Amino acid sequence: MKHLYGKPFPTILSLLFAVLLCASASQAEQGPLMMATTTSTDNTGLLEYMAPLVKEATGIELKWVATGTGQALKLGENCDADVLMVHAPAAEKAFVEAGFGLNRRQFMYNDFIIIGPEADPAGIKGKDTCGAFKAVLDSKAVFVSRGDDSGTHKKELALWNDCVNAVPDKEGWYRQAGQGMLATINIAGEQTGYTLTDRGTYISYEANLGGNPPLRILSEGDQKLLNQYSVIEVNPERCPKAQQELARKFGDWLVSKEGQNAIAAFKLEGKQLFFPNAEGN
Repeated sequence: MKHLYGKPFPTILSLLFAVLLCASASQAEQGPLMMATTTSTDNTGLLEYMAPLVKEATGIELKWVATGTGQALKLGENCDADVLMVHAPAAEKAFVEAGFGLNRRQFMYNDFIIIGPEADPAGIKGKDTCGAFKAVLDSKAVFVSRGDDSGTHKKELALWNDCVNAVPDKEGWYRQAGQGMLATINIAGEQTGYTLTDRGTYISYEANLGGNPPLRILSEGDQKLLNQYSVIEVNPERCPKAQQELARKFGDWLVSKEGQNAIAAFKLEGKQLFFPNAEGN
């Protein structure tokens, strides 16, 4: 056997073993990509649909915790996630400006809707957003808020402030569920009340009830009701174990033509739940 500086050259077998060992160690360090996201992306089935597509395209194993956007941002701050998929633009921008997140990218949207009983005791049907909120306030009809610091809750509070200059959280007819979107819709249905929801979750709720749910869409289409989603990488300078490279790769897929087409193709009962809007696609 030939020697170099008194030591034998490694054999092909030993080199191969070393390469495999390094690859194995790298994979062990990499692990799955941990995402904190909103209940709407989970309740609608979008994530279960998307995970195998992401795996096939990028090799990334996606795991997630679905919660309100406020809590998802906290998970990012606490280094309990690698990437965030959220829908509260003002809070997201504050998260990035505080140094917790990087590379915030918008990639899809749907819209919020105001739903309520078919009898519509507050008479909001056909009104714009502020007309609907004012009618609920004037009639003192039951309104069920998520009350959980989610993106939907943040939007609802902003709408109350914009439309009637105050959140009626001291009123008996204004009730806070402190739960996710589907649970909040069900509570509103039980109490013959109104609530604000994203359209995707409502479509899922409607499908679960055979297309004949107790709560119907009564106010929709207002520009105020746009529901924008973004993906944000957790900053490794704040969270050294954050897998930013994987998070970036996942975000790249979301805004790619392939990812955008996958979002557009996701439907329930023949209805499109989310609409791609990444820049350049």
